[in-house]
Amino acid sequence: MERTCLECGDKLIGRADKRYCSDGCRNAHNNSLNKDGKNLLRNVNNRLRKNYRILEALNTNDKTKTKKETLLKHGFNFKFYTSQYITKTGATYNYVYDQGYLPLDNDWFLLVKTDMVL
Repeated sequence: MERTCLECGDKLIGRADKRYCSDGCRNAHNNSLNKDGKNLLRNVNNRLRKNYRILEALNTNDKTKTKKETLLKHGFNFKFYTSQYITKTGATYNYVYDQGYLPLDNDWFLLVKTDMVL
């Protein structure tokens, strides 16, 4: 049985476990498998990345306070976050990966960073 490249279909020569004819074909095949196929996924991931970059830039000391106006000025969108943490007292932190924010009084937000253990 003749083995062929998974990307371009060319005949494979060499090792028995070889799957691609070149690094270019291997990269092209893996890129096509890993790309976000739907616009919705791509848009949500881009939004999450933007929110993360904003929180990271404003929260340089792992715990700080900022105004809602500052977050909005940088383009932060409060609809996009990855998880929530509710404390025993009922305070709800929204997280974008390891960067979190807690709404405070008078449009202030507490920004925090956690050491996430997966």
